Amino acid sequence: MLVEAAKASLLLIDMQERLLPAMAGGPAAEARAAILLKAARALNVPVTVSEQYPKGLGRTVRGLRDEIGNAPVFEKLSFSCWRDMALKQHLIALHEAGRPLVIIAGIEAHVCVMQTAADLSAAGFGVFAVADAMASRAEASHALALDRMRQNGVAVINTEMAVFELLGQAGTLAFKAVSALVR
Repeated sequence: MLVEAAKASLLLIDMQERLLPAMAGGPAAEARAAILLKAARALNVPVTVSEQYPKGLGRTVRGLRDEIGNAPVFEKLSFSCWRDMALKQHLIALHEAGRPLVIIAGIEAHVCVMQTAADLSAAGFGVFAVADAMASRAEASHALALDRMRQNGVAVINTEMAVFELLGQAGTLAFKAVSALVR
């Protein structure tokens, strides 16, 4: 299964001000998430953002906030986005509107991202976890999260794979603009 722009949405999980600085590889994950957000906007892929307990952990980091635009931002307390009722209803609405594929990125890979990915996969979504656009405090936790996601039927990809699968072909105006993001 490949990521198709017309059938996909992007879910950015908990890339927040007080969390990101504690992550191993946090700046790289933030940079990759920004690429995903730019590609999604250019290709009309809907974006959804979650924030875990923003009162204590802060909002989405400023560098990504500028890329989010008017995407809906959901505050949550559940680790899995699927277990937050408002987020769940939003994701179901996207699925019912013909977008059964979810590209996920964020932090922490082994907690909120992994639990969300496993729940979405179990619910029948096609889930693509963007490994280089997520992070954990410890690199070993990140690696375990990717293994666990694979065990739950989640496709583990990188940012470049996501971008070129969303594009689908070369020779278009979108290709010229979006492919430049990963060069």
